Amino acid sequence: MKISKLFLSGILACLCACNCSTDKPDGGQTDEPVNPDPKPEVVDKDVVAYVTTADSRHQFEKSTFDFGKPGSMSPYQVMYDKSDLKPWTVDGFGLAVTTASCYNLLKMNQTDRTAFLEETFSREKGAGMSLIRVSIGASDFCLADNYTWCDKAGLENFAVHAEDKDNLFPILKEIYAINPDVKIIGSPWSCPQWMKCQMPGGNNWDVSKFNVPVTNETTYNSWTGGRLKPSCYDDYAEYFVKWIQTMEAEGFDIHAITMQNEPLNPGNSMSLVMPWQDQKEFVKVLGPAMEKAGLSDVKILLFDHNYNYDDKEGQDNYPLNIYSDPEAAKYADGSAWHAYGGSVTELDEIHKTYPDKDIYFTEASIGTWIGGYEDRWNFNFLSNCLVNDFSSMFLGTLKRGGSGVTLWNLMLDDKRGPYSMHDGSCKTCYGGVTINSADYKTIVKNSHWFDCAHASVAIKPGARMMSYDGFSLPSGMEMQMYLNPDNTVGVIICNNSGAEQQFVFSNTKFTVKYTVPAKSIASLLWQE
Repeated sequence: MKISKLFLSGILACLCACNCSTDKPDGGQTDEPVNPDPKPEVVDKDVVAYVTTADSRHQFEKSTFDFGKPGSMSPYQVMYDKSDLKPWTVDGFGLAVTTASCYNLLKMNQTDRTAFLEETFSREKGAGMSLIRVSIGASDFCLADNYTWCDKAGLENFAVHAEDKDNLFPILKEIYAINPDVKIIGSPWSCPQWMKCQMPGGNNWDVSKFNVPVTNETTYNSWTGGRLKPSCYDDYAEYFVKWIQTMEAEGFDIHAITMQNEPLNPGNSMSLVMPWQDQKEFVKVLGPAMEKAGLSDVKILLFDHNYNYDDKEGQDNYPLNIYSDPEAAKYADGSAWHAYGGSVTELDEIHKTYPDKDIYFTEASIGTWIGGYEDRWNFNFLSNCLVNDFSSMFLGTLKRGGSGVTLWNLMLDDKRGPYSMHDGSCKTCYGGVTINSADYKTIVKNSHWFDCAHASVAIKPGARMMSYDGFSLPSGMEMQMYLNPDNTVGVIICNNSGAEQQFVFSNTKFTVKYTVPAKSIASLLWQE
């Protein structure tokens, strides 16, 4: 069966940029080129391919071509087996939808905004991104002051905050009208202040106190740092329940929640120190509360922080320490990870020890700390950024049992905002795309948009990784194959070498021949 009615397209009109970071401050091609001279007519071809190169010459550039004959003797032959699948499934990929992103989107006219959202989320007209992250309450990319949905003591005061009602909800409704299968991961930057107490010892930065149980529950009236009062565990669990119920009543599918964004970082504009000892006890309260409310299908993810545990004493193996408690493990569905410190190889032991637990990559940002961004509207990719992030955050997570990737965040303006004016917010971050605040029309796609788009267009929700055999990939090359629920075969390829590389994918019926340019990422999709 062929993939029909695919439009060939030329190079996208927008310029793009690439920033990668692991440090956060504060075949059928034959002899044709990668993108032959496109024609605007509808075509009917077997294979669709997309490619983005680090030099920006090709930017999510689409081409289509027919299967080749079977029986290839190419030294670059890859033989795949649709019956040999990994046990875990993939939920999807996407970018965080902050209220800052929503503000910028709402500044666009309706036609331009719909076109961008379709290009990002539509399965028929665009990349089909299907997993997003939202903050539960404010984040460092909010518009006004810090807030939660219950800033006055007592859950009888729980209510949707105006900033979310006026900004987040309208954009989410437009996204769901385009792709009703989008899933949301929700993360709080802080609990309500009235649920906080001071750190033992009174110093948020004293790592030796992270492991000390809370005994003094005097209210800590600060958005940064502090610990969750044990006496408020029940109330905070009910806060999560109410947030999920409210969001789902609006039509938004809450797929998972984390209990705290960056629980070992007290310095965010909003933060809460939640060492593994606290999460272990809190999940024993949160899990039953969600179960009682009929929300057992919403996953609870542990941690939501860096591979190196922010070098906090006694916090190594954070999720493993919680999984080792049977009562806590019963409610902990998996773990979530950021890349501002350490290496993706940290996930090797996590996946090996508890292969039945989910793994999600939930945050990485790009920003001015990479350099090379004097002119936001006239630049090329930095050669290592697009490819390195795709390698570590996408292929690196997926091969270690990963179920999805979300990056930070969807759209910021050319002033890198709007962002919270509070200390600890990121004032040097770029979004997945940058919009010009002079016209709220001109958009530059940055590296993280392309990374998410390439993964989304080839790997559909519910996909499983396939085994393959054949030639040994040369240094700098990575490749993964997936069987999608609609029986299409998806391939993602990362070429971090200085030379192009040919692939010939083979079965008994046909071959797919494709050449991947140097320093590029590529996606292929076909149906047999």
